[in-house]
Amino acid sequence: QVQLVESGGGLVQAGGSLRLSCAASGTIFSINAMGWYRQAPGKQRELVATITSGGSTNYADSVKGRFTISRDNAKKTVTLQMNSLKPEDTAVYYCNAYVRALVISSYKDYWGKGTLVTVSS
Repeated sequence: QVQLVESGGGLVQAGGSLRLSCAASGTIFSINAMGWYRQAPGKQRELVATITSGGSTNYADSVKGRFTISRDNAKKTVTLQMNSLKPEDTAVYYCNAYVRALVISSYKDYWGKGTLVTVSS
């Protein structure tokens, strides 16, 4: 089965930086897009950034110019560099990947368990 494991969350002061990483493992034939989503208490989960296997990126307007997403296809990892953090960025951040587990399977969405990012003012 496919697993996504996030790391790098923690507590940081406003204006500081954090780097989140996500590693995919298990039965994986190929990975198309990967991305990061976040969910604050009482809010819906929202897109933060995505990146295709070819390197095309997409960012939420609220993080453009501050966050950078990247990936290593050989290592099956995706990274989110977060700079100039704001209290509004506080949320649980989830890794997402569109994965083809087997050559006979179609692509499906998989999610990590999340890592908490807390930005203090």
